[in-house]
Amino acid sequence: MRRRLCALMVAGAGLLAVGAGPAYGVAPARAGSAAGPVPYTVEDLGTLGGTRSQASAIDGTTVVGTSLTSGDASEHAFVYDLRRRTMTDLGTLGGDSRATGVKGEYVVGESELSPSGATHGFVYSLRSRRLIDIGTLGGSSTHITGLDGDTVVGTSSLPGDAVSHAFAYSVHARTMTDLGSLAGPSGSSTATAVNSGTVVGSSSLPNSTGTATHGFAYSLRTRVMTDVGTLGGRSSTANDISGSVVVGQSRTAGNRLSGYAYDLRTGIRTDLGPRFLIAQLISGDTVVGGDSLLSSSFDLTTHATAVIGSGRGVTEVKQIAHNLMVGDNFAPNSFAFVARVDNGSFTYLPSLGGLNSSATQVNCHGVVAGSAALPPADPASANGPFHATVWVPHTGERGRLAGASRQESELAVRMRSKVR
Repeated sequence: MRRRLCALMVAGAGLLAVGAGPAYGVAPARAGSAAGPVPYTVEDLGTLGGTRSQASAIDGTTVVGTSLTSGDASEHAFVYDLRRRTMTDLGTLGGDSRATGVKGEYVVGESELSPSGATHGFVYSLRSRRLIDIGTLGGSSTHITGLDGDTVVGTSSLPGDAVSHAFAYSVHARTMTDLGSLAGPSGSSTATAVNSGTVVGSSSLPNSTGTATHGFAYSLRTRVMTDVGTLGGRSSTANDISGSVVVGQSRTAGNRLSGYAYDLRTGIRTDLGPRFLIAQLISGDTVVGGDSLLSSSFDLTTHATAVIGSGRGVTEVKQIAHNLMVGDNFAPNSFAFVARVDNGSFTYLPSLGGLNSSATQVNCHGVVAGSAALPPADPASANGPFHATVWVPHTGERGRLAGASRQESELAVRMRSKVR
């Protein structure tokens, strides 16, 4: 029900295209320029006292990321509450820390230990305000890549640090499960994403002396790891999952590289073609990916494809959520953008006064999180320091976001009226 409500809100956000995009090396039009109104208000979230910060994820009205502390002495994970307009320092496990994801009550990230310098994953509860070290599988480090409900997934080194395995960590039970590998205990594996109890990633193969891997799907319910196979070639990876559909990269029978989608429920495998070689992401029936230059979308129902953006420079999609895609366009400078799946509209997001910006995630109300540069102190420079940023879509009037609650609409109005 919540997913459907979010989809309605995003579909009704009324995003407008700003044009074909900036000229190479020239910033996109800013709000109030001759190019016309920009349909987003940009909000500087500030820092923890240092000169720089960046936002990495957003869920509802919670933004998380990383900021330098006073005097730029260290780097700490933070949580920013868009309702209260407050930034909270989450602390560390001894060294620097960074927050990488948020979903509901939980924030996940990584922190260096002191004095070893090893990296451990952490979970922070917004309710209890406790930072929990999730530990390792016996080695020195963990790397977190996904969060769904109370399940955290990633990769951890085993004792001796010679081999790493994918893991799933239950926040409620405070237990880490070794997902193993397709090659058994001595093989290696990595986890990339989790959705509704299924973890996907890549694993080494049994009796393989090379570097070939296959994508896998691991069911946390049955505790079975399934080899998702290939497009006929020797190797594959699994990068993301939505529902029962896994997406990744594969070698074909002709040894070319191609993106693929594989339905775990039906066994249907779809060759997405060479335009989907890297950064495969999926939401519902829509897959996005790139060929190291342009990003494209693929509709699994109609098999229709479309180029995302102006076709200039390099376009990288960081997230697809329901009807919206966000990311960066390098032409050659980095400009944050948001695009719609249904009609292909492509919007450059306004800056904080500097030239460059970067978008990382969008919530189900169309609010985008990322970072943007402040005005430069030196006229010869294009950018000042980067700050964590959100972009709030214009609604035209209170409540225009379809299905939005009064509180959510008032939040958008308050944020626009208090832009620094």
